[in-house]
Amino acid sequence: MKARKDNGIPDIIQFKRMLRDRGLKATPQRTAVHEAMMALVHAGAEDVAAWISEQGTVRISPASVYNILSLYADLGLYGRRSGQGAKRVFDVRNGAHLHLYDTQSGTWRDLEDDVLMTWLEAHFKGRRFRGCRIDGFDVQLLCHPTRRGPGRKR
Repeated sequence: MKARKDNGIPDIIQFKRMLRDRGLKATPQRTAVHEAMMALVHAGAEDVAAWISEQGTVRISPASVYNILSLYADLGLYGRRSGQGAKRVFDVRNGAHLHLYDTQSGTWRDLEDDVLMTWLEAHFKGRRFRGCRIDGFDVQLLCHPTRRGPGRKR
């Protein structure tokens, strides 16, 4: 969607329009969930509920947060990821992109690699496998922290 910011995350006004286009009201709870996801990017329902609670904007249970996140994923607004112990994590950036998954901390980071994305898109374009057609792809690279850590010189 072209109206999104460069980071692929719709701002709150764009998101309200997206909900309205799907026949949904932008309730305070739905809006608060998206505001939390704009800040967190990859998060489980408990994380989102805690963020909303810290902000003090609305009262909402983790179960309601999970239902809203699931609705957004079912509508194609958010992506879903499975972390350690099958923990369900939602991704506010639903467009094609790559992930680094830290196997030690169970955290997700977006990985920007235009060359790899271009190659993957070209490789799978129109490709079929017996009995199915590729709708898209979801790439996660498994990683763990190094002693150097991110951003340190070699």
